[in-house]
Amino acid sequence: MTDLIDTHSHLADPRLRDELEVVLQRARDAGVVRVIAIGAAGSIDTDRLTVELAESYAPVFAVVGVHPHDAKALDRARLDALEALIATSRKVVAVGETGLDFHYNYSSQEQQEKALVAQLELAARCDLPVVIHCRLAEKRLVEILKQVGVPPRGGVIHSFTGDRTAAEEFLSLGLYLSFSGILTFKNAEQLREVARLVPAERILVETDAPYLAPHPMRGRRNEPAFVRYTLERLAEVRNQTPQDLAGQIMANAAQVFGIQVLSSRSEKAASATEFKNS
Repeated sequence: MTDLIDTHSHLADPRLRDELEVVLQRARDAGVVRVIAIGAAGSIDTDRLTVELAESYAPVFAVVGVHPHDAKALDRARLDALEALIATSRKVVAVGETGLDFHYNYSSQEQQEKALVAQLELAARCDLPVVIHCRLAEKRLVEILKQVGVPPRGGVIHSFTGDRTAAEEFLSLGLYLSFSGILTFKNAEQLREVARLVPAERILVETDAPYLAPHPMRGRRNEPAFVRYTLERLAEVRNQTPQDLAGQIMANAAQVFGIQVLSSRSEKAASATEFKNS
């Protein structure tokens, strides 16, 4: 079985964490040997719980930050708390998801931009990459990234849904593009056209669980095990074997997140419970 990684999953969400050991076991059964868990929802407690999960489960790594929806809540105390989490856990591998969302505008554009800049600076200060959310804001996001600078460790545009121009702009800034289950939707042909053109060394896959379940799981709660459906569709789009693409994505994830990726052959018999850290 090919080793897979889910590079963006909200494991601390109640829809997943309430049966996390079962969810992680299903992921392992599907070949998913690493999961990047994203906090960045609501209060700092979600980030703290995400780090606790990463510390408790060896295959899980954490990303902490403030989502653009919650940008209005980012103040000095929240930034200090995030920096403390980063400083005290080696399992934190990025800052985010930060970014811009001009669709919902739960926080004002000004608040979102201020929070984005603060987290870009936090990532640079802590020598971490950044995970970026972008919805209907590609042009402004590129402007800010050019003005402020991408952190030296780079970053990821998660669940990329932009057009070719946006992809080229983000790639020119050294960013990785991550594709979610949206890639598998029937009406996503333009996105699949873009995915064909992304350089192999800059491509990632994710679930964004519990959201955006891929075909044929649409309508269900998403979870890390389902990342294989997106990977298989992406491999088809790019005229690659799933095995080759999975290997490339694993290497890409190791590069951007600075994680060691080992073969799962010696781990196949372990359950999620047995795979807990000591």
